[in-house]
Amino acid sequence: MHAMLHIILYQPEIPPNTGNIIRLCANTGAQLHLIEPLGFELDDRRLQRAGLDYHEYAAVCRYSDWQDFKRRQTGMRIVGFSTKAAIHHSDFRFTPNDGLLFGPETRGLPEPIRTELGGENLLRLPMKPNSRSLNLSNTVAVGLYEAWRQLNFLPLR
Repeated sequence: MHAMLHIILYQPEIPPNTGNIIRLCANTGAQLHLIEPLGFELDDRRLQRAGLDYHEYAAVCRYSDWQDFKRRQTGMRIVGFSTKAAIHHSDFRFTPNDGLLFGPETRGLPEPIRTELGGENLLRLPMKPNSRSLNLSNTVAVGLYEAWRQLNFLPLR
């Protein structure tokens, strides 16, 4: 059985970021989950330019909201990424079937979701002091590749 890593975007807002992440998932074999509302339509031209030509090669699931996602996705350990987390992504031990959760570009993961996940399942990428945040698609790439590296780049999906 192949490993399966999941990328979960909670209410993404910027089409080119999601397009880049679609392309990333297509090239790594990770499954992409989009939790609505989205800040764009999936046929948005900026989204297409950034990566929707890879859409046919990426598995993308959509959910009406966080509760819908949780109802339909059981058995997945969810690991959130937040600038407010204490644990560095490289100090966390990823396992097959982990879901890497990322919040919207302008707000990050909402506090109730961070609380629900618990501090032990919240990760951050190291940055210089007083840095605000990294671009969403860059953060997803760094997090996904660290998880995949820990799984010895086993074939995904």
